[in-house]
Amino acid sequence: LSHRSWSLGALVQPGGSLRLSCAASGFNFDTYAIGWFRQAPGKERERVLCIGRSGVSTDLDSDVLGRFSGSRSNANNTAYLQMTGLKPEDTAVYHCAAHSSGFFCPSGGMNYWGKGTLVNVSS
Repeated sequence: LSHRSWSLGALVQPGGSLRLSCAASGFNFDTYAIGWFRQAPGKERERVLCIGRSGVSTDLDSDVLGRFSGSRSNANNTAYLQMTGLKPEDTAVYHCAAHSSGFFCPSGGMNYWGKGTLVNVSS
């Protein structure tokens, strides 16, 4: 799984937006659930949201409700995390990961992990 951020890099001002993408290869992407996770400095990793193989996002963390959304293009083997209204507390390394269930994204049981992208929300 490889990451890419689409914006002026991974430094964003508070209130700004950023879309992360996650490109997959080597497995049947369209049958896997894709989870987005983040780990802030000094904190444990937390799940941001899970995108089922049908494209429906579930398990959104309460801190990102209404601000973040997930989507996927099975045709392009790519998943996306759209982030709006970014806050300094959203600063973290963001990872995508894949789970073979197609529905669940257990933090401790994902099959594949991307390396991560640092998102720094700062003025």
